[in-house]
Amino acid sequence: MTTMTRAAAVAQSVQSYSERTRRLITRRNIYYSVVAVLGVINLYLLAQMALAWRAANSENANALAQQTVVMKTAEIAKKPLEGLDGKLVDATTDADKFYQARLPVAYSDVLAELGVLTKKQGVKLTRVQYAQSPVLEAGKPLTEVRMDASLNGDYRPLVLFMNMLERDKMFFLIRGVTLTGQQSGTVGLRLGLTTYLRPGTRNTESAKGNDSAAAAKKSDDRSDAR
Repeated sequence: MTTMTRAAAVAQSVQSYSERTRRLITRRNIYYSVVAVLGVINLYLLAQMALAWRAANSENANALAQQTVVMKTAEIAKKPLEGLDGKLVDATTDADKFYQARLPVAYSDVLAELGVLTKKQGVKLTRVQYAQSPVLEAGKPLTEVRMDASLNGDYRPLVLFMNMLERDKMFFLIRGVTLTGQQSGTVGLRLGLTTYLRPGTRNTESAKGNDSAAAAKKSDDRSDAR
């Protein structure tokens, strides 16, 4: 009886130990499983952090590139404005020099200059018609003078005459050129010219008012003399 009791006790002990071992193994498995899951979650979070860091760096690089382009554009845009005060002073000085040196004050000045140029090239100025209109400028009123001039001469001297007009000390703008005919080597030419009269300080105010008529009369007298 005692032997059987001992055997039963041993069997019960072995069974109890087996159950505890099984429970322990089950807990370890759960623990390892939890650790594995946490490890996977950590890896996922690390991967997401790496992607976010890379995206942030890419956005920063793009933002930096955009700001660089904006700065370069601003630098290029400001270059024409550098020293603008000095440029304005120089431009005003040049404009004043041009105004005083190259603009005539009377029709007689214009006609006299045309006479000098035609004489140099050996061409004939047969007719000049004038039309004027005021040009308003701040502080410096000008009068626009449009001329319709007819000339006769050889082809080469006429070309040289037009070249001299464009480079003359008196300002002339050639608006148009028309060939009116050719006979015995002589070419007829019609020029549309523009210049500007500035207010004069010489002579009297009455002389200024009669410039147009005087110039027209001189042109007719010169044509008759030729």
